Amino acid sequence: MASQIIFIAMTLAAIALFSYNLKKVIRNIRLGKATDRTDQPQKRVMTMIKVAFGQTKMFFRPVPALLHFAVYAGFVIINIEVLEIMIDGIFGTHRIFSGLGGLYNGLIGSFEILALLVWLACIIFLVRRNILKLQRFSGVEMTKWPRSDANYILITEVLLMTAFLTMNAADAKLQALGAGHYTNAGAFPISQYLQGLLPDSEGILTAIERGCWWFHIIGIFAFLNYLPYSKHFHIIFAFPNTYFSNLEPKGEFTNMKSVTNEVKAMLDPSFTPEDTEPGKFGAKDVNDLTWVNLMNAYTCTECGRCTSVCPANITGKLLSPRKIMMDTRDRMEEVGKNIDKTGNGFDDGKSLLDTYITREEIWACTSCNACTEACPINIDPLAIITDLRRYAVMEESQSPASINGMLGNIENNGAPWKYSPADRFNWAKES
Repeated sequence: MASQIIFIAMTLAAIALFSYNLKKVIRNIRLGKATDRTDQPQKRVMTMIKVAFGQTKMFFRPVPALLHFAVYAGFVIINIEVLEIMIDGIFGTHRIFSGLGGLYNGLIGSFEILALLVWLACIIFLVRRNILKLQRFSGVEMTKWPRSDANYILITEVLLMTAFLTMNAADAKLQALGAGHYTNAGAFPISQYLQGLLPDSEGILTAIERGCWWFHIIGIFAFLNYLPYSKHFHIIFAFPNTYFSNLEPKGEFTNMKSVTNEVKAMLDPSFTPEDTEPGKFGAKDVNDLTWVNLMNAYTCTECGRCTSVCPANITGKLLSPRKIMMDTRDRMEEVGKNIDKTGNGFDDGKSLLDTYITREEIWACTSCNACTEACPINIDPLAIITDLRRYAVMEESQSPASINGMLGNIENNGAPWKYSPADRFNWAKES
């Protein structure tokens, strides 16, 4: 009974703490401006199924895709075992689902195979990051914390899978010894090879089995509450993020209603403008972006696929789309902490543009959309970059000389080139 009380208290505390942190994250996302992403619901559901559940965009790189799919499948399916652990912990039972007979044996056997695949995949990922040191895992934005964050999760997964298999090995051995409370149930295709490493003492085996059981569930609770501080929040946000993907042409500017009203009124004197609040062009800080942009930032996995295909980054320019997303998340977290301390309306003198993201970065972007196409969960760094540019040009009249020249030519000549529209077809004249 004491262990049940401890387990229930720990479960409630873990859920309460996660809910508290999740509420803060949602509050931070709501700092963004409203935007409607409820159109074409059927297409949105299919996008989520294909990209988030099916992970189709991962398979442009087959090797990491297969490894990631093993971890993903293991994470999802082994949660059935976690459900059993939860019920056992609350009611003081042991292997509550064992009454399923042959089906239960098949499930436990498949869980063990998946656990081994997860274990191997995480080891390979650790080797790729820390020994092979793949280039896309490096960059100015990949400071000590982002690198450590990835390693912490991979090491945790290795330890959890090791505990799971060791628990099953001890359990199977206790079953063979006829120990009380350990009913004969389950198939152990992987953990059977670990049984020879364990002692024959019933007392020690029970301690090992219980110790691994507690380690496994405590590890899961700790992992759950680590997510809000980690890039691994994509485990949760990947699904809404893909559902609310931008279905319009990427990089397309959205029109401001207040400006559209003015243009329509100029063209048609009989036009009756809609009641709209005047807004500002583009974005300087996170509260000027949309809530979808901010959710994108929380969903970023920091995998570096966007940066690895960015032509600006490849040619040595300062821009890294991954850094754009990480900077947006960091600034959003900073604004959220300011709200917690001082309430709404506090101005810390900082902004996303200039404090976090430099002008050189946003103007290095070619707007080619390669980053958005490469992202495995449909994150759109280009949308943030174009809004920061729009603010610089339309609100501050600050842009590179080459851009100013182009804008002047468009205004005066109707084209980016510095010659009269009347001379536009001179090239076609016979010499």
